[in-house]
Amino acid sequence: MKRDDFPIFKTTNRNKPLIYLDSAASAQKPQVVIDAIQQFYSSDYANIHRGIYELSERATAAYEATRLAVQQFIHAKSLDEIIFVSSTTEAINLVAQSFIRPYLKAGDEIIVSAMEHHSNIVPWYLLTEQCGAVLKVIPVLDSGELDHDAYQQLFSSRTKLVAVTHASNVLGTINPIKDMARIAHEKGVPVLVDGAQAIVHMPVDVSDLDCDFYAFSAHKLYGPTGIGVLYAKKQWHDKMLPYQGGGEMIETVSFDRITFADVPKRFEAGTPPIASAIGLHAAIDYVSSIGMEKMAAHEQQLLQVLEASLQAIANLRIIGTHHPKVGVVSFVLDGIHAHDVGSVLDHEGIAVRVGHHCAMPLMTRFDVPAVVRVSLGLYNTEQEIEALTRALHLTRKVFG
Repeated sequence: MKRDDFPIFKTTNRNKPLIYLDSAASAQKPQVVIDAIQQFYSSDYANIHRGIYELSERATAAYEATRLAVQQFIHAKSLDEIIFVSSTTEAINLVAQSFIRPYLKAGDEIIVSAMEHHSNIVPWYLLTEQCGAVLKVIPVLDSGELDHDAYQQLFSSRTKLVAVTHASNVLGTINPIKDMARIAHEKGVPVLVDGAQAIVHMPVDVSDLDCDFYAFSAHKLYGPTGIGVLYAKKQWHDKMLPYQGGGEMIETVSFDRITFADVPKRFEAGTPPIASAIGLHAAIDYVSSIGMEKMAAHEQQLLQVLEASLQAIANLRIIGTHHPKVGVVSFVLDGIHAHDVGSVLDHEGIAVRVGHHCAMPLMTRFDVPAVVRVSLGLYNTEQEIEALTRALHLTRKVFG
């Protein structure tokens, strides 16, 4: 499916055809994204927003067109709800420092889950040290599903935010964000969603989900590194204080008083990653031309083949069997360390991710030091899964 659109697959890995099964870490880039960035640097590059010459005006128009493309892609109600950041990580830190920290008191609570990426744990942990906040953790069941009964019991009069992933980067589990947001809102609590893994695997409608914040990165959406998005529901804009100081995010500056721009400019200090924004627009256009539903169907078909193939391998245990899930499967081979599995696969031309995947609390929950993670993209094929299966049988032979 569209594999020829990705020039990386003309290369090799260890002198063998590249089989890339690490899209959850970062997706490969189609030629149209590469071309859009090159075209911008070659013909349209200038700094944006303040230039009155044509080149700057062209660059500004292209940059702001990306904001509109994002708004439409995630179905935000207002253009100024789209804030450009460097990554999902920065987006979460922005909410932590600009929206939560200024109003947090010792003993106030933030609800997270045990399946979170470190990027959705560490910013909140820092608030426990800075402000005396308390983290409440939603347990994960053996299947890889959140314990939703426990979730409802975690709320109290001190709960200030729920921060939860839309889809786990280790288990693949898709969480019922709409229901979780409804429960939180009934108690007057806003919800932040880490959408880094979900945005590329399914249509996302932030208005339907009714989340208050939604964060994702371009590089997992077949776009470039260096740019991400924070959706921030307009009702919270007046409570979001400046996060970084510099150019563009101000209205007036003197040594006696500074006034700040409205959101989103308030959070876009300095020269932004203009070329990366152009690449993000190209990536959105690319996946939209294919259709998110069609991409999701392709990946779900491959996921079924992948899980069936892995389950047929002796002494292989999949971590997280709950469905629905995105095209991410993590597993352990009994008696063989994940790093050793990854090394054998690498020499067969197969790129997978091994380790704790920035989810150490989840590794502790399942009592494993590390896992092998296979993550699917729109360019993967059933033949590649067959090659993976053969390589895993070879791994068994190598390590006895």
